Amino acid sequence: MQSAKTVTRASDPDHRPTGNAAEVFAAFLKLGLTSFGGPIAHLGYFREELVVRRAWLTDAAYADLVALCQFLPGPASSQVGFALGMLRAGWPGALAAFAAFTLPSALIMVVFALSAASIAGPLGTGALDGLKIVAVAIVAQAVWGMARTLCPDGPRAAIAVAAVAILAFVSGPFGMVAALILGALAGLALGRGKAAIGPVAIPVSPPAALTALFAFFALLAVLPLIAPLGQVLAVFDSFYRAGALVFGGGHVVLPLLQAEVVQPGWVSEDTFLAGYGAAQAVPGPLFTFAAYLGTVLSTTPNGLAGAAMALLAVFLPGFLLLTGILPFWNRLRALPAAQSLMQGANAAVVGILGAALYSPVFTGAIDDLRDFALALVCFVALMAWKAPPWMVVIIAAMGGTGLALIG
Repeated sequence: MQSAKTVTRASDPDHRPTGNAAEVFAAFLKLGLTSFGGPIAHLGYFREELVVRRAWLTDAAYADLVALCQFLPGPASSQVGFALGMLRAGWPGALAAFAAFTLPSALIMVVFALSAASIAGPLGTGALDGLKIVAVAIVAQAVWGMARTLCPDGPRAAIAVAAVAILAFVSGPFGMVAALILGALAGLALGRGKAAIGPVAIPVSPPAALTALFAFFALLAVLPLIAPLGQVLAVFDSFYRAGALVFGGGHVVLPLLQAEVVQPGWVSEDTFLAGYGAAQAVPGPLFTFAAYLGTVLSTTPNGLAGAAMALLAVFLPGFLLLTGILPFWNRLRALPAAQSLMQGANAAVVGILGAALYSPVFTGAIDDLRDFALALVCFVALMAWKAPPWMVVIIAAMGGTGLALIG
């Protein structure tokens, strides 16, 4: 337990790291092995372990970090972990936090990817079908929860519906970007944002921040231009773009990755959905689904090299943007216009995820009424019975096996 003085310094503008990377790695490895339940649950685990038990920083400073990472695109819980590691032990601590929190679930997803192809017979096929079906319930729950939070009134609900309409006519990444931009502009026009209060300070110098911002936008602009030069560049570009455009939590990466790897034919829709279902049963960040996809790509790189590249590419933009915005965050979040933009963009995110619920999730998993009944059982288990996602995944796999045996 740190002294009160140390805790206060954690949120002080002159704060200097007081821990070491080994300490950070140990703390986040525990979290990476036990943090089930998705990004919101992860934030609760972080607070209990690092704010309440270890007193690495104050509740107010932690709330500021969470607000920042929810404002930015990228995997919010992983960004918060990255920032917490930086607060505690500088850049080595940030990297240690990322590695320890991410590796357990990433390794599990790689093992699943390598073994899934060898599963044969009705039992294995049925279990994989169950994993596709549980994705329907998981995404439906995410859409419902996000809609209640991010579309609480008529205008924002209209933005979500408009996003679905845009995707009905313009599919793929271009449609998603258009929906996000138009949603943000609509939110700005509504002008309902309010200035946030409370400073957050992390030891990132303005030159380092500007370098990170330049790298973020340069990669986003240049990678599509050089992707045709080689398959490695094309794969890195696809996963980087998906990671750069994720607003609203880990589940939103589903339609982005689907557009990047399924539509080009690198991963089949069945394989994609089975992996997404399996990703719900493991602890740690949902973004490690990228490790599974990198492993099963029909193009090169794949296997372990593909998994490593996919993980790096999908997490990198969120960390670059976080690093780049930290020194300027206090001024930005004090602008009501910035909050209005995010309200509109977040409402559009609900529409994007709602469109993904229909296709590819529902259309790719539900073949008949029996499949729909199993999906409904999973949805009720999540929503009404409050069962943990990993338990629902097991139920779905067993149900899929049972349906396969019935024939």
